[in-house]
Amino acid sequence: MNIHESAEDYLERILMLRLKNGTVRSIDIVRDLEYSKPSVSIAMKRLRENGYIQMDADGLITLLPPGEEIASRIYDRHQLLTQFLVQLGVSPENAAADACKIEHDISEESYEKIKAATLRMRGAV
Repeated sequence: MNIHESAEDYLERILMLRLKNGTVRSIDIVRDLEYSKPSVSIAMKRLRENGYIQMDADGLITLLPPGEEIASRIYDRHQLLTQFLVQLGVSPENAAADACKIEHDISEESYEKIKAATLRMRGAV
């Protein structure tokens, strides 16, 4: 699956907003990310054209299965990497910011090793 990092970020944000608010509209993304309305509109159009989301007549955004899979994968990585970095002593703010940078580029092998280490660290606490 070949998708740009920015698209992954949008899909992850849609998932996060849905978990927080129950529903998501483009304006929610604009406010949350502090992006311009035109930028978000263009991104939503591309995600829709590529089959990652759908928007109903009221502007509610729904993740389609391919978008849900990507959003969940990135969100899970973000959560785990943040936890790992916090366990290492990184401040929660820096851990979350660094996890956002790492989540897209880390290899599956490295991610799985960090995941295993995080589980071991939790068990030792």
